[in-house]
Amino acid sequence: MGRTERSADRRPLSVAVAQPRCAAHDVAANAVAHAEAVRAADARVVVFPELSLTGYELDAVPVDPGDGRLAPIVAACAETGTLALVGAPVPGPYIGVLAVDGEGARVVYGKTYLHGGEADRFKAGEPAVIEVDGWRLGLAVCRDTGVPEHAERTAALGIDGYVAGVVHADHEAGVHGERARRVVADHGVWAATAAFAGPTGGGFDRTSGRSGIWSAEGALLAEAGEAPDEVVRAVFTP
Repeated sequence: MGRTERSADRRPLSVAVAQPRCAAHDVAANAVAHAEAVRAADARVVVFPELSLTGYELDAVPVDPGDGRLAPIVAACAETGTLALVGAPVPGPYIGVLAVDGEGARVVYGKTYLHGGEADRFKAGEPAVIEVDGWRLGLAVCRDTGVPEHAERTAALGIDGYVAGVVHADHEAGVHGERARRVVADHGVWAATAAFAGPTGGGFDRTSGRSGIWSAEGALLAEAGEAPDEVVRAVFTP
């Protein structure tokens, strides 16, 4: 079934992008910050940055979906009816995305296009889609968004939106917007990118913030500033 055919069966989908504060390697503290963001977002889907649970720390221990430290996020999602797409190293190991809802967490994606030292520690994943209330959301992590083949392969699975968690330095603040607009132009889908704000690991002492959401026509609907803990929201419409 194509995107147009599915539109009659879908309601508007509220989507938020969050850029919570991050303490390196401290999954428990970061989970609390994620839970706060979920509650603040008032959205059906909340997208978080790459490796948001640990910081961009390539030596971080993989986070199992059953890890009890995820409990604050699970509780927040249960209260709000939210699906949180959380960045974390996951078993494999992959630079992964955990889908967290009121029932618990599961691994839904592993970063496909690794770069630098990532390839020394992590395996490459494959394009993947998650369905939420009839909306098919293609998943991406950072460098994936800069490789047109990734969006092409993901779109081939049938998608209505393309959502990504990224880490960019402060001088790269415009990069994820450029990439999101290209995906929108090439594939006619909605796009949402959650970027780190504030310090994280891997030499990223100053990160970009500026998480954003774009319509399927390419309009910027919402954009965060450069400070940690900001959350912005928009509504995808059929």
